Amino acid sequence: MSLHSLQELRTLAQRALESAGASEAQAEPTARALVSAEAQGLPSHGLSRVPMYAGHIKAGRVVGNARPRIQAERAGAVLVDACDGFAFAACELAVKEAISRAGSCGIAIGAVTNSHHFGAAAYHLEAVAAKGFVGLAFGNSPAAMPAAGGRSALFGTNPIAAVFPRREARPVTVDLSLSEVARGKLMVAAKKGEPIPLGWALDVEGNPTTDPAKGLEGSMLPAGGSKGAMLALIVELLVTSLTGAQYGAEADSFFVKEGNRPKLGQVFIVIDPSALSGSSIYFSRVEALIEAMLADSGVRVPGYRRFDLASKSQSHGIEVPAATLDPILALVGLPS
Repeated sequence: MSLHSLQELRTLAQRALESAGASEAQAEPTARALVSAEAQGLPSHGLSRVPMYAGHIKAGRVVGNARPRIQAERAGAVLVDACDGFAFAACELAVKEAISRAGSCGIAIGAVTNSHHFGAAAYHLEAVAAKGFVGLAFGNSPAAMPAAGGRSALFGTNPIAAVFPRREARPVTVDLSLSEVARGKLMVAAKKGEPIPLGWALDVEGNPTTDPAKGLEGSMLPAGGSKGAMLALIVELLVTSLTGAQYGAEADSFFVKEGNRPKLGQVFIVIDPSALSGSSIYFSRVEALIEAMLADSGVRVPGYRRFDLASKSQSHGIEVPAATLDPILALVGLPS
């Protein structure tokens, strides 16, 4: 383990991506997002992704100098083409446009097509909450889960997220994958040589497994059984039929270097509360529900653990395992 500041890690991650062929415009927002996930205690979506992303550039799965562009738009809707680059610059553009349009229309949708892995879904909604708007995020990913009643992987873990701003407090933030756990947790466990609990994944023959490597080769189990699979279907249709993006089953795994350009989709919905019940009623109802929740001593406001960890990381830095840091150092030619 070694201790590093967030700025040091952002610079290192950006340099590693640029050394693989990413432009500054692609590398900087990507590095910022990955370090944010690391700071929030989400290593499966953090620095461990840097060598993977770099490998995708080198293998031609990502266009390192892609420039996202608006492909279609109306008053309350915009579709951004990521142009086979990383997701983060394209998602920033889509969210920025959706926030601006929601201010005029009351609600807006910003969608992204021809995209890549978009990391922790709630990260993209931070700007939405800062504006005082409600936000929803959806994205698909390479096939990892079967449809309800099926055995073959068809849907991705298809994360969803939501933010609800509060009057004088940090926003309520919900972020979850629709598999029992995020697939990245298997990747982290496999790197550490640690077993996973039963109930997380199946091997290629459809048998429950505690071996993360076999789980990565097989399929993930949906959260809540068939209900999770149905929610994954909703997300899959939402982010592909509305954007023209590929299904998860058409995208090769993120966990291998070689493969196709994933061309996945993301959708962000932004709502201005003042356009409906009004900001005063919105905030009073949110606070009333949070107060009722916190009356039970066992309840925490969703997202607050991440905020606390991020604040601690900002002040004290992040301890990064050598197994995570060394491959990144190697990309920029620095000794481990």
